[in-house]
Amino acid sequence: MRRGIAATALVASVALAATACGGSDSGSDKSDGPVTITWWDTSNATNEAPTYQALVKDFEKANPTIKVKYVNVPFDQAQNKFDTAAGSKGAPDVLRSEVGWTPAFAKKGYFLPLDGTAALADQSKFQPSLIKQAQYEGKTYGAPIVTDTLALVYNKALFKQAGITEAPKSWDELKSAAAKIKDKTGVDGYWGSTQAYYAQCFLYGEGTDTVDATAKKITVASDAAKKGYGTWLGLFSGKGLHKADTTADAYAHIQDAFVNGKVASIVQGPWEITNFYKGSAFKDKANLGIATVPAGSSGKAGAPTGGHNLSVYAGSDKAHQDAALKFVNFMTSAKSQETVALKNSTLPTRDDAYSAQVKADPGIAGYQGVLAAAQPRPALPEYSSLWGPLDTELPKIAGGKESLDKGVSNAELAIAKLVPDFSK
Repeated sequence: MRRGIAATALVASVALAATACGGSDSGSDKSDGPVTITWWDTSNATNEAPTYQALVKDFEKANPTIKVKYVNVPFDQAQNKFDTAAGSKGAPDVLRSEVGWTPAFAKKGYFLPLDGTAALADQSKFQPSLIKQAQYEGKTYGAPIVTDTLALVYNKALFKQAGITEAPKSWDELKSAAAKIKDKTGVDGYWGSTQAYYAQCFLYGEGTDTVDATAKKITVASDAAKKGYGTWLGLFSGKGLHKADTTADAYAHIQDAFVNGKVASIVQGPWEITNFYKGSAFKDKANLGIATVPAGSSGKAGAPTGGHNLSVYAGSDKAHQDAALKFVNFMTSAKSQETVALKNSTLPTRDDAYSAQVKADPGIAGYQGVLAAAQPRPALPEYSSLWGPLDTELPKIAGGKESLDKGVSNAELAIAKLVPDFSK
């Protein structure tokens, strides 16, 4: 599972061993020595973690009375590991929490409210929608450290060869463009994903969602949702449209094809910017086109807002919480976010971190331009888990193993168990 993609059907709970150090570290500190806090970072260990590790050292230099034990935890294991650790009072002092986890852990009482603390001393500097997304029942439980959304990314050279001068604004336009690209270049014009997170764009394009959190109603099998999924399904067949890949390695197959010029466009997030540039098709960074995902029949275009917050464990003692709050403030500062953006090509969560140098990266500048169409997730603790049933059903639908009606009906039944107080 790649960074920034919402946690869906996560692996079964893994017993926490020596890495659950928050509680044990606390007891080892001497009263007259530095406070040692533990941070679980869920970023990519190869491409991103070194930048965060360097910032940890900078923080320790600026704050000699605080030491940070850095632990990189694989993203697809972190949610269950933290849940296990927090339940046994052994969680880390700080967690890099995917935005969908934040309200869920806040509901369980595992996170400390950050309103009025040092962690959010610069709260007004953050994008308001990202602060709202970090809230649960009126309190803020995370400081946004990186954000993302999905966009239509495309190979400008292949589009130009086909005589297409601008990105498609609707899915119908994309189908037409794909056919022209196939005719003129021999390359498929578009390759879609069967993952529920990516298919969410098609629901937003019809003005709907998996659930209506305000009305407490499950809407995944509504007429509007079926129309959206129908559009999604229709993009796996036709001239220039690559057939659905339902294998376990589908993500890698799609990504590899795009970066090496074997398909002209895909829907993808900014966590892949650095990998785009490593591909043969984008040695010239200017060849990477980034546009808002195409609109549905409602005329609306949108993609889910992703990203991560830094959250503080409510079970730590005051000394460790105070140190953790100071650490969160440092890591989410404009200077730190600018550093991360320049090194990792990720999107900052505050406007003052988008310096001229940061915006000189065409990938970052392009994704910043589509953020306005990003749709924040509702403050529903179970929201991210709702994609789990769809990740089971959508590949079956795309692979022709079950009908669309049957698949969404199955998903509706599974979602009803996750939100039992919601009506259908």
